[in-house]
Amino acid sequence: MTGPNGRRSDGNRSRRRYRNPVYDGYFADPFVLRWEDRYLAYGTGDQVDGRAFRVLSSSDLVSWTSVGGSLELPPAELGSDYWAPEVVHADRGWWMYYSVGHGDRGHQLRVARAEGPLGPFRDTGVNLTPDETFAIDPHPFRDLDGRWYLYYARDVLDGERVGTQLAVAPLATMTSWAGPPRPVLAPSADWQIFERQRAIYDRVVDWHTLEGPTVREHDGVYYCLYSGGSYLGEGYGVGWARADHPLGPWTETVGAPRLLATVPGHVRGPGHNSVVTTFGGTDVLVYHAWDEAMSRRWMCIDALSWSDAGPTTRGPTWTEQQRPS
Repeated sequence: MTGPNGRRSDGNRSRRRYRNPVYDGYFADPFVLRWEDRYLAYGTGDQVDGRAFRVLSSSDLVSWTSVGGSLELPPAELGSDYWAPEVVHADRGWWMYYSVGHGDRGHQLRVARAEGPLGPFRDTGVNLTPDETFAIDPHPFRDLDGRWYLYYARDVLDGERVGTQLAVAPLATMTSWAGPPRPVLAPSADWQIFERQRAIYDRVVDWHTLEGPTVREHDGVYYCLYSGGSYLGEGYGVGWARADHPLGPWTETVGAPRLLATVPGHVRGPGHNSVVTTFGGTDVLVYHAWDEAMSRRWMCIDALSWSDAGPTTRGPTWTEQQRPS
């Protein structure tokens, strides 16, 4: 029997085990949520039926089926490149946060609304980041007290390590901020270099990149999992920091190993993760990695564990694994 992504299924064993990638079509920046009795995944990639952001559906996080595009395209002058959607339910509606721009220039954060998680999502006409030169990878986070925060990546042109950094702003409504953005993390290591001597903003600098923030609360501590380096290379990976409040201050553990990193010969450039809790209560890291030809980024999963020292995972894996319960 063949599964929906072209993989062969062997009945009960295939439902208990999996091997990455779990979806081998192009599907970058994967974000996964639970809805009713299934999981939905949203990702960067091709348009489907004239809509941006393909949606996948699964009952087990392993076998995925495409159910169409989700975002009706906003005005063309905003850009042609749609990146990194994340979807939440609040205030009797479903909200999609995403960025749109022209290639690696001029991206802004937008928010769209729908009546259901499959869409169609329609842009609300709001640019959430009018004062940012470049803003990508929005991540809405709801704290235990019900307050919402929006994390994202933005370009910062000063400091010891120039480049794309992480910021957060409290939300007053799902389409407006309650206060100015605050810094979360700035680059701190050479592994976060996107490109040395990069020509950008009328200057030439060693450009660093932090992006793809995802925040989780665990035992009263907040953890920000982020990607660093160049998504085009094998140096790309996932690090993390912790804080006692969603607005920080955030600190990294000096010398802590990266949560995800390239495994030469097996996994290239794993990163831009989200975290979903299964119906069985297991946290799962969902991320993308390149195929061997570097022609597409496909979706992978691995179980995420927690200890007093922080988050850990056996990933990135490429051999057969026990499916998260």
